[in-house]
Amino acid sequence: MSVVDDIKAPILEQMKEFEARFGDSMKSSVPLLNKITAYIVKRKGKQIRPMFVFLSAKCAGEINDSTYRAAALIELLHTATLVHDDVVDDSNERRGFFSVNALWKNKIAVLIGDFLLSKGLLLSLDNDDFHLLKIVSNAVREMSEGELLQIEKARKLDISEEIYFEIIRQKTATLVGACCGAGAASVTQDKERIRKMHEFGIQTGMAFQIKDDLFDYGDGEDIGKPTGIDIKEKKMTLPLIYALANSGWSEKRKIINIVKNNSDDPEKVKQVIQFVFDKGGIKYAEKIMHEYKDKALKVLHELPESPSRKSLESLVIYTTERKK
Repeated sequence: MSVVDDIKAPILEQMKEFEARFGDSMKSSVPLLNKITAYIVKRKGKQIRPMFVFLSAKCAGEINDSTYRAAALIELLHTATLVHDDVVDDSNERRGFFSVNALWKNKIAVLIGDFLLSKGLLLSLDNDDFHLLKIVSNAVREMSEGELLQIEKARKLDISEEIYFEIIRQKTATLVGACCGAGAASVTQDKERIRKMHEFGIQTGMAFQIKDDLFDYGDGEDIGKPTGIDIKEKKMTLPLIYALANSGWSEKRKIINIVKNNSDDPEKVKQVIQFVFDKGGIKYAEKIMHEYKDKALKVLHELPESPSRKSLESLVIYTTERKK
């Protein structure tokens, strides 16, 4: 039994039910649409987001139809953004499979993203789930803003820690916050409980993204296998930001020059990775990641003990200890 299976245990039946309902929520009278959405559903990942929704709901009350719609709304809107992202990034792969744009070209991929977005909106409106729609729509707006802020700053490579935290809060943490907030809002009207669950999600999402950024450097455990993908894409992440902030002017100028002009050269990228290790960038990022993890656990520990709370604790720890 995997760690994820253990975490899923208190909501196993609900997750199975969700899979069936989520497939139905994508149905259309257009055969091509059904073919593509079936392809998307079959290639889903670990379903971490719906798990956050259901476990948060169970910590706040009794799971009901509104909870299933909250999970479907999150997945529909998030999947729409991923399909659009693949078009923008000209990416041919998603989770090891061909992306929608690789198989059906950009125009169809954009339309599929629009279709999923509309399905999510209608699912909420048809059931008067305005409170859920507000939570998730705010997250989608922030995700767009975070992406644009990152693009703007990447041109100059002048990202401070403060701006980096704002980018990852908007791009990643806000969606995990929406999962937990919407899960709670589907079962209770207690604003303080909803706020707490949302805050828990934000802190977890911050830790999750820093962990993702560490993978670029081999996660500090296997220095022989760093990817350097973020460096190649000129993305300034916390380990590099810290390393540059703790360097002399000429060293800093040399590293920024490599990232700007030689990020396609594997040997030069290795130099940047070694520089980050030498300056303590990995250790610092790990320390900050654990601080966010501890903040998330502190919020959780204010809730009554239950199997769902235990699973959420395990999910937080899993996000910071996972190997990929």
